[in-house]
Amino acid sequence: MWQYVKRYAHFAIIAALFMGGEVLMDLIQPGLMRRIVDDGVLGLNNNGVGNLELIWRLGVQMIGMVLIGCCFGSLNNVFVNMASQNMGNDLRKDMFRKIMTFSFPQIDAFGAGSLITRITNDVTQVERLIAQFVRGMVRTVLMTIGSLYFMFTLSPDFAFIVLGALPFIIGAMYFALRKLNPLFTLQQEKLDVVNDMLQEDISAIRIIKACVRETYEKLRFGKANDDLIKTQLKVLLTLAFLNPLVNMVMNLSVAAILWYGARDVMEGAASPGSIMAAITYTTQLLMGIMMLMMLFQNISRGFISWKRLATVLHLEPEIQDGKFEDKDCSNVSDFSFENADAAGQRSENTTKIINTQGRIEFVNVSFTYPGSQKPVLEHINLTINPGETIAIMGSTGSGKTTLINLIPRFYDVTEGSVRIDGVDVRDYKVSSLRRRIAIALQKSELFSTSIKENIAWGRRELDETKTETATTCDSNTGTATTCDSKTGTAITDKTKTGTASPDELRGNVFQPNETNLTESDTQSNTAADADIERAARIAQVHEFIAPLEQGYDTVVAERGMSLSGGQKQRIALARAVLKGSPIMIFDDATSALDLKTEANFYNELAKTSPQSTKIIVAQRIASVRRANRILILESGKIVAEGTHRELLKSCEIYQDIYQSQVGDIAQHENATQTENANTTQPKANTTSKEADASAKGGERA
Repeated sequence: MWQYVKRYAHFAIIAALFMGGEVLMDLIQPGLMRRIVDDGVLGLNNNGVGNLELIWRLGVQMIGMVLIGCCFGSLNNVFVNMASQNMGNDLRKDMFRKIMTFSFPQIDAFGAGSLITRITNDVTQVERLIAQFVRGMVRTVLMTIGSLYFMFTLSPDFAFIVLGALPFIIGAMYFALRKLNPLFTLQQEKLDVVNDMLQEDISAIRIIKACVRETYEKLRFGKANDDLIKTQLKVLLTLAFLNPLVNMVMNLSVAAILWYGARDVMEGAASPGSIMAAITYTTQLLMGIMMLMMLFQNISRGFISWKRLATVLHLEPEIQDGKFEDKDCSNVSDFSFENADAAGQRSENTTKIINTQGRIEFVNVSFTYPGSQKPVLEHINLTINPGETIAIMGSTGSGKTTLINLIPRFYDVTEGSVRIDGVDVRDYKVSSLRRRIAIALQKSELFSTSIKENIAWGRRELDETKTETATTCDSNTGTATTCDSKTGTAITDKTKTGTASPDELRGNVFQPNETNLTESDTQSNTAADADIERAARIAQVHEFIAPLEQGYDTVVAERGMSLSGGQKQRIALARAVLKGSPIMIFDDATSALDLKTEANFYNELAKTSPQSTKIIVAQRIASVRRANRILILESGKIVAEGTHRELLKSCEIYQDIYQSQVGDIAQHENATQTENANTTQPKANTTSKEADASAKGGERA
């Protein structure tokens, strides 16, 4: 935690100084009150004659000290909040940045609800820890020391009475915190469960309503919420017994001071003003201790939250960067690796980058999911040549998606290696590797922004007419580096020279370099509109977007709820096309499209991206029949490989699939013929009855 605290230690120190001033004002006032009572009212030093002038003068001084103390307290709050809120800001960003580096199994191990709780509630608890430590702890310590000092100056007996009460209060706090600490941990875990369930139910609200399971989910959520409340009640009940105990000890201490004070006053050993001052100091001291008791429960909870945050921050990502990195951050298609280890062993030295070809090799690849004993893939050997279109088919659970997930390193192989252009994917820097690959999934993930931004998501370019820089952060070391957007070379690394400011030390990937980027520059950090429209036309989605009132600027609802499944898939396809990567992967990405639209998309893709290596995972033969090769997976093994015609003759599994989809294939052929006719003849000559019939048949499909 210290690495975050020290960034804003100057704010905390200033806050502590202001708190010291506030405490000093509070400690001086009981002494002035003693003089008002003894000299101003009773006139003990003036033969029993009061002094009104003294009362007014000391009263004005007390009012002035109250105002000064109020200013000190307000300034203390300002600097405390600057320290705690800025630290919380850094923690949230670092947490999010760290989560972005985790592999899928690591994210699954925490759970989405738990990660949300940590990045929100736990960070808030740590903010409170810092704020209350700087404000409450400093105040309590200074008030305790100061009150005891002034009480000793008044009467040692009064001080010893208070000192005798302290062990009882501290002991009660110790036993309470021993019981509360495990409850705080359990409380955060119960909150994780509630957040997990809430997120799951909101995401699945449609299926819940469709299956009329609202009552069941209400009961399930109610049980989880009841468990959370029971834990919170245990915490509150413990505190409920602790507070009266401390109040009792405090009141007994005041009663003891009054008893001793009354005796001393009758004996002439003390004045009434001294008794009043002693009671005020005692009240301040014991109230400070009560505040400390409340602080300790919050501080204890804050440290537990910090441990939960540290578990995430200190966890090493399973997917580690290799040594190979593209020098150009925006155009990976111009690069590749030569001198790669021909024997298939992972290279230890950085290899020169020349040109990306898109060649993919699976060398004796086997894979088993973490926590499972059964391998999903076994001894896969496959070579995909640059520009080749490969289709993968197989029954559910045969390992199709798992196979393609190994290419961008969503998972690492258990045995063997996956290579791109002769280099093991584990030797690439992860960001460099994934920039080479465009992926469209069956479940299209869209964001709550415009259609244009959703399409341009995979290709975030800076304006090439200017020289811009951006601050990035190494995912493993956390080192902040300023890089030129065109060359990718480091301009400065102030973290190594020791000249970095606190903002630069954060490695803030969320903020561009303010000296080079303006708001208009940020807005221009997207792919050109013409490129976006071209990608949309290839993905067959332009015809849907163009008639919209706001066109490409139409905002998509959360998770694309305002769009149909086919519309979402086409936008996701446009995103993959726009990225322009040398390797394109379509994991059942056209399952929601009709056959005519699907055929048009693949035709346009073949024309516009002939050099890209394409991998198509599909269930429909109509989607894959034109591929250069079709692979049949069964139980994690490649059982057949060949063209459509070859597999029809030799593969029984493929023959069974073909027979079950004969009608769809016929419709696909009609759609293909119609498309070919439209591209080779003017529209005026395409009014024959056969063409019309074919087009209508394709549309119905």
